[in-house]
Amino acid sequence: MASVLLYHVVGDLTVGKPELVEFCDVETVESAIRAIGGSTECGIPVWKRSSHVGMIENNEMRQQRFVGILTSLDIISFLAKTQCLEDQDKAMKTQVSDVVVPNNTLLKIVDPGTRLIDALEMMKQGVRRLLVPKSKVWKGMSKRFSILYNGKWLKNIDNGSSNNLIANANRPSSSSAAAYMRDKFCCLSREDMIRFLIGCLGALAPLPLSSISSLGVVNLNYSSIEASLPAVEATQKHPGDPTAVAVVEITQDGRHKILGEISASKLWKCDYLAAAWALANLSAGQFVMGAEDNVSSRLLPDISVNSTVEDNKVANGGGSARARKFSSRSIGFNPVSPSFGMGRTMYRGRSAPLTCKTSSSLAAVMAQMLSHRANHVWVTEDDNDDVLVGMVSYADILVAVTK
Repeated sequence: MASVLLYHVVGDLTVGKPELVEFCDVETVESAIRAIGGSTECGIPVWKRSSHVGMIENNEMRQQRFVGILTSLDIISFLAKTQCLEDQDKAMKTQVSDVVVPNNTLLKIVDPGTRLIDALEMMKQGVRRLLVPKSKVWKGMSKRFSILYNGKWLKNIDNGSSNNLIANANRPSSSSAAAYMRDKFCCLSREDMIRFLIGCLGALAPLPLSSISSLGVVNLNYSSIEASLPAVEATQKHPGDPTAVAVVEITQDGRHKILGEISASKLWKCDYLAAAWALANLSAGQFVMGAEDNVSSRLLPDISVNSTVEDNKVANGGGSARARKFSSRSIGFNPVSPSFGMGRTMYRGRSAPLTCKTSSSLAAVMAQMLSHRANHVWVTEDDNDDVLVGMVSYADILVAVTK
């Protein structure tokens, strides 16, 4: 195991991170769309409003208030319901508590002195966010403090007390407890972890230059949907982590030819109402490849994420909706040419799936994911870019670097 994972602590990654602003479950779907636009990993943590007014909240109390993580795909799946399409104004005003999938295990509060290796182990077990107190002690002295702190920890391990490591890391000393509980918090994602790791590839050698197939990190158990099926069926696949479903064509020999994907990352900053209508009315292939602007469609309200109040009134029934043809642009896709068709040839635009080959190195895949702000990459055969083999996600990378 690389020593860099032992000699660094979570606090090293919090320098420069913004303070957490809690998004409460009583907020509306409309507010959530705006919040997700500025989020990481295409989702935002959702919290219950604190009922302990004037009290110092400890970690356990804060952990209990955490509800789950809301993604763009969650919202679009909700807006694609028949009752939501019929009354879009009511749907946009719906409280987030009715949309978010409750899962209290996706976030964990940890002390800034928690070892990086322990934090990675937590994320390997399914934790997607780490909530870390932003203590003033950490400002400007992160690296030096890490070495001293972990020097003490390594001594504890030698004394046979490693089993209590995580428990001790989460328990502040009694002398600083009051100040500790008043600290502001910041949120670390798996993307933050990967960004840190890619900055110290030399310490991880020879893993970074090894192929993803040789490391065994290609996940063969991915979710997929045939292009001819209704796009809305992708929401019934329950892809889990990551929230992505491959749209494929089945070849004569039974292999999957990837056309695109329906995922939270692709729908991150799209026109949510247009995407919801498309999800409910188009096939999966049409959804990811787009319908041409001259293809007849239904009357679709003209609304985007950045619409003004007046535009929202028109779009939600306060005025007359004008005819609008659905195209890939309305859900955030941008084809190379406006004249692309619905054939089997895949155009390369924003709707193209992010892919790599089985021979790609781990470092290349990490860089690819970070540069595209994606939490997964689809893996194809070395000699055929279209034939899907599996996928690599943040979780798979964390498994590889901690072996």
